[in-house]
Amino acid sequence: MEIKQVIIAHKARDPLSQRWAEQYAKYLEKQGCHVLMGPSGAKDNPYPVFLASSNIPIDLAIVLGGDGTALAAARHLAPEGIPILAANIGGHLGFLTEYFEDVENTEAVIDRLFQDRYAVQSRVMLQATVYEGNRTNLEPVSDRFLALNEMCIKPASAYRMPTSFLEMEVDGEVVDQYQGDGLIVGTPSGSTCYNTSAGGPILHPGMAAITVTPICPLSLSSRPIVLPPGSVVSVWPLADPEHDTKLWMDGVLATSVWPGQRVDVSMANCEAKFIILRENYSFYQTLREKLQWAGARIRHINNHRN
Repeated sequence: MEIKQVIIAHKARDPLSQRWAEQYAKYLEKQGCHVLMGPSGAKDNPYPVFLASSNIPIDLAIVLGGDGTALAAARHLAPEGIPILAANIGGHLGFLTEYFEDVENTEAVIDRLFQDRYAVQSRVMLQATVYEGNRTNLEPVSDRFLALNEMCIKPASAYRMPTSFLEMEVDGEVVDQYQGDGLIVGTPSGSTCYNTSAGGPILHPGMAAITVTPICPLSLSSRPIVLPPGSVVSVWPLADPEHDTKLWMDGVLATSVWPGQRVDVSMANCEAKFIILRENYSFYQTLREKLQWAGARIRHINNHRN
């Protein structure tokens, strides 16, 4: 990889990730790279400034933090095709990130990047847009929102816990109506996050599919489903106008959605590109370690495996 300009984003207000970001920046600058560095968090978004102020292409982003920091990077950098090296420094679960042990040797990691000794994993993303009225109105009333994990449609209130009333269509055909806490429209990457907590299926990140999972529905017949990648999921809020339904992208507020409006969610035309340093990377190993799968209570030794 020819590396001339690099983004380094660290978890906001986390001294550990900032210290490692400065160390990476120092070594990259010694190699003649131009570095754009800043914090990323709920109140800090450096990417619009980085992208707008850059006069030359950005070749790489090094993101130091947890899954939330990696998700923010993916939403902003995937449309630009910028590969992301995400490392779990200052984070928690770290499903999307490299282990700290794999990135603590700064010089070795940078040398590997310059020498193309890594793999790139592409992950599908979702896009969502809000429309007014019926399907004859093709002009959106919102921006296009991107998510790597999931789009979530659920109400929000400062004074009570409102119930959502949502109708879902797939490719224009009504599938179900949901009464409960909301609806998750997710990707394989997000299937191990909020989707799993809500009882949805786990999908391999190499798949191209869309999951739809109701959150605590007040009907035992409302079940999660998996849809093909070309599907368009439309969600209509049916509640009283005082119930302020929100659209969330990867847990971040996108916009409000009112009765008479619909949210169209589909697979985005861009993918997030994550750099993999581990030579023995395995999604199933990640599941065992991160979800602490224990297996059967009675352990057996498989003597039939060579």
